[in-house]
Amino acid sequence: MNISGVLLAVAVVAGVGLFIGLFLGVAAIWFKVDVDEKEEAILAALPGNNCGGCGFPGCSGLAAAIAKKEAPVNACPVGGEPVGKVIAGIMGVEAEATKRMTAFVKCQGGCDKVTLDYDYTGIEDCRMLSFVPNGGAKSCNYGCLGYGSCVQVCPFDAIHVENGVALVDKEKCKACGKCVEVCPKHLIELIPYDAAYTVACSSEDKGPVTMKDCTAGCIGCQLCKKNCPAEAVEIKDFHAKIDYEKCTGCGTCMEKCPRKSIIEH
Repeated sequence: MNISGVLLAVAVVAGVGLFIGLFLGVAAIWFKVDVDEKEEAILAALPGNNCGGCGFPGCSGLAAAIAKKEAPVNACPVGGEPVGKVIAGIMGVEAEATKRMTAFVKCQGGCDKVTLDYDYTGIEDCRMLSFVPNGGAKSCNYGCLGYGSCVQVCPFDAIHVENGVALVDKEKCKACGKCVEVCPKHLIELIPYDAAYTVACSSEDKGPVTMKDCTAGCIGCQLCKKNCPAEAVEIKDFHAKIDYEKCTGCGTCMEKCPRKSIIEH
């Protein structure tokens, strides 16, 4: 190969490289996406769990919403108040006080407390139990099925099944709400972390039926309501409910409950 052929090849390669470089440069300018610096800073401040507990598709979705002022600065349930304050600083607003929440399973119907209609053998997934007779083997149609669908979706290892009932470790719980969404019996709710007492039953059966089905079920006897000095207890759908805003934590409701359906949280 003579020198002219070599120079021609070099020139062609250089020309192609120059063309590609120019094309990429123009494309970068043409298709440039402006980055919101606040959004990037907010995303960096978020914990990165991408749990969806805020109602947005992951932390990036929440960061975008906060930057556009479409979501409050304290919308992240995992980061809580500390992260909310950091994001408030980024957005240049005052951080609102937030109340820490935690998931709670409204049931104590363990294997030693409930009666069974039959022995169940099949897929151990609470969501599948809606296809079996009476929605599960337990006589109480409002009780925890105990097959751990909530355990499977919890990203923080904060919930486990013990003696046939799901229990939440409130120290680990970040109130993302995934367990609330997956429970087919709607037994799990988010309550204040500092709630002193709560009703561990959600049965809507009348007293005689509940007494037959579960030894720990609330029978709506109203003793808790009648004795609460703060008027923080009401009876609805045949079981007690506590108004956490009114509750003073005196413990009278738990002491008076003959079924031990009210427990310390």
